[in-house]
Amino acid sequence: MSKYLVVVESPTKAKSISKFLGKNYKVMSSMGHVRDLPKSKLGIDVEDNFKPHYITIRGKGELLKELKKNAKDAEKVLYAADPDREGEAIAWHLKQYLEGNKDGEDPNADALCRVEFNEITKDAVQKAVKQPRAIDINRVLAQQSRRELDRLAGYKLSPLLWKKVRKGLSAGRVQSVAVRLICEKQKEIDDFIPVEYWSLEGDFLHEQEEFQAKLLKVQDKKAEIANEEQMNEILKSLEGVSYQVISVQKKQKKKTPSPAFTTSSMLQEANQKLGYTSKRTMQLAQQLFEGVSIGSTAVGIITYMRTDSVRIAPVAQEEAREYVSEHYGKEYCPEQPRIFEKKGHIQNAHEAIRPTSVQRTPASMKQYLTQPQYRLYKLIWERFVASQMADAQVENTAYDIQAGECLFRANGTVVTFPGYMKLYKNDKKENVLPDIKEGELVTLKKLRPEQHFTQPPAAYTEASLTKTLEKLGIGRPSTYVTIIETIVSRGYVSRRDKTFHPTELGIVVNDLLMEYFPDILNVEFTARLEDELDKVEDGSESWQQVLADFYGPFSERLAKAEEAIGEIELKDEVSDVICENCGRHMVYKMGRYGRFLACPGYPECRNVKSVDKDGNVEEKVIEESDIICEKCGSRMVVKKGRYGKFLACPNYPECKNIKSIDEEIGVSCEKCGGQLVKKRGKRGKVFYGCQNYPDCQTVYWNLPVEQLCPECGRHMVEKTNKNGETTVYCENKECPGNVKKAAEGKRGRKQVSEE
Repeated sequence: MSKYLVVVESPTKAKSISKFLGKNYKVMSSMGHVRDLPKSKLGIDVEDNFKPHYITIRGKGELLKELKKNAKDAEKVLYAADPDREGEAIAWHLKQYLEGNKDGEDPNADALCRVEFNEITKDAVQKAVKQPRAIDINRVLAQQSRRELDRLAGYKLSPLLWKKVRKGLSAGRVQSVAVRLICEKQKEIDDFIPVEYWSLEGDFLHEQEEFQAKLLKVQDKKAEIANEEQMNEILKSLEGVSYQVISVQKKQKKKTPSPAFTTSSMLQEANQKLGYTSKRTMQLAQQLFEGVSIGSTAVGIITYMRTDSVRIAPVAQEEAREYVSEHYGKEYCPEQPRIFEKKGHIQNAHEAIRPTSVQRTPASMKQYLTQPQYRLYKLIWERFVASQMADAQVENTAYDIQAGECLFRANGTVVTFPGYMKLYKNDKKENVLPDIKEGELVTLKKLRPEQHFTQPPAAYTEASLTKTLEKLGIGRPSTYVTIIETIVSRGYVSRRDKTFHPTELGIVVNDLLMEYFPDILNVEFTARLEDELDKVEDGSESWQQVLADFYGPFSERLAKAEEAIGEIELKDEVSDVICENCGRHMVYKMGRYGRFLACPGYPECRNVKSVDKDGNVEEKVIEESDIICEKCGSRMVVKKGRYGKFLACPNYPECKNIKSIDEEIGVSCEKCGGQLVKKRGKRGKVFYGCQNYPDCQTVYWNLPVEQLCPECGRHMVEKTNKNGETTVYCENKECPGNVKKAAEGKRGRKQVSEE
């Protein structure tokens, strides 16, 4: 019998920390939230001070019985869920269930049972279990308040949309604000009127060194060239003139490194530098936090990844400074540790995202990580170490070149001391200028006039949308990914060329909500609600009052909208694609598997086309293969269907032979050394098998990763649920290391917010 039962929410986390605790500890996973508001009804008694009605999440019954049995056998239960509001709520719900408390009643409220750590390392975990605290009920109430706000908005607005617009629609307190931002940006783009203007650059030579300068002034006024006629006049005035450097300006400037990542800045940087979506970035960060197998031990190699703080623990600062001095030299280490401050309301108990040990360099960890994990870890590690390095020193140089009545300017930058840029560089190339003295002449090589048109504002990318949400105070670190994924999956916005654009559905719903529920879509109102939730957490605001202040005006507007809104006819979004069968412009529609193109002439014309995530048509026949159809002897072609690429005979329907395409996943079979490949069964179910089948019959039902199970030697597998949470485990049911056995046969799900 174990003296202590430690309950965490993730099976991967359970496996990692169990290695750090002795035989007196048993670690089990709750597989996320165990209780939630019911899906079939509101679950909130608005007449009784917004009392929530919690039920056990479907599929968690057997797991909870197992947890309760082990809790009775243990002297003490410790709750070690994530160090945020969601984690606090998971701990509280588990405690309520395991102790048999009724909601609102907790005779052991002061029990020291909550364990919290920001990194999954041996020292951090062992220290945390020796210093348990009471569950922070204010943090629990803040999470409960957010949940109820989202439920009230979602469950009251959605039926209205079903009745007035289309069945199956939904609205949310935060997601609708994000859709509004995208709709308003699109309107700016659509309303934009381009204006013509011209620029003039010159290529110059000085002692065989070439450099560029741009026209700055004409007759001592800023060069504003509106059309080709004005440009030709300037070019004519420059015929036969000399070009003399009349001013040389050199300024020394310091460049300070950015702080270690917050959730928002990590999502932005990973999107810009690595091309990762927000969802993918958080999946990878979760894996790096929960534990990477290094030899026989799984250890978390980054701190908790949901944070808005830029604070760094002093011990981590000192470790980084020692590393910098040793590997780059003392001149690269500032005299004092660098401390960053972030404005606004932040959860400063957390640290910024950093490696748990600077000594785990990206190079030393590469063998233990998948390529995507490695790229993100390298970004996090370099950003953190660079944040504790010395400023970069640069020299900005500007040459003013007089040519008749025209003045050109050449700007350049020289890095005189790289400082932090030695490790963490930006993507901009420095323009290095030749050394020219004031009064010297330079030689014109070529003038390059160019016509331009002013550009509309850029559509939101994942990075810029996340940055805007953070700047406006919309959402928190744990919600950015959910917001983006929700508005895309529900068809309110679409991705095109990595940018977001509202669909016709999104515009109609946004216009309706803007007219009848302006508070719901008001940016300041939504940001103020976030501040109110923060006040609930610090105990300075009543959670019932926050809900009452929201629900009173909201319910009044809802009643008026029910009467005032008539049925809205939703127009399909027309594409540029012409139906080859009847000549009509095809329209975008939403189906079970996402967006697709359909002919508006249905049912007379039933032509449909698949589209990719950017709305572009996916060609059915992609290429001819080298595989010969064994039934008719024709060369098979590669096609793309609902489940991806496959081989098909071109003589269909006379010959209906098809084959799956073996897609390598970069992992070798542990039995024969062959490549494991992605396959599909007859009903489209994905599985992974050895390419040497039937000689080798190794098979996996989830995506195998490179690390091997220390118990049975098979590859561990990776599985991601619909909330974006990734679990790595051994799926061999006979293996004693199978961490999913506690929930075998069940489908435990983590809470899904209406946001």
